[in-house]
Amino acid sequence: MSRTTEEVLHDHLRRRRDGDLEGDLRTNYHPDVRLLSAEGVHQGHDGVRYLATILRSYVPDGFYHYRQVLTNGDVGMLVWSSRLPTKDTTLHGVDSYVVSDGLFVAQTIYYLSFPREEHPDI
Repeated sequence: MSRTTEEVLHDHLRRRRDGDLEGDLRTNYHPDVRLLSAEGVHQGHDGVRYLATILRSYVPDGFYHYRQVLTNGDVGMLVWSSRLPTKDTTLHGVDSYVVSDGLFVAQTIYYLSFPREEHPDI
């Protein structure tokens, strides 16, 4: 029996929080996953690695606050934020996911930076 969207999404968040990108890829991402972001269209595990490297350049400590996690059928959404350690800035993002047979088959990624004083609770 395949895992639910909620199970896949929560496992993904746990593995990323633990710094386990490769385990996340093996367990939660289809090898041909499609990714859409402001950085362009990417595909596969190498695309996930590339986009993770870009995000890690902004948030090197990998600390994120997961504000909202929603799932409905095969679709999931994550609303998140993170402080940038070297700037008085926060990132706010929304990622969406499509799950098939217990794996992410598509993901969208979008985030913006804001001055920290506009969002002091982060």
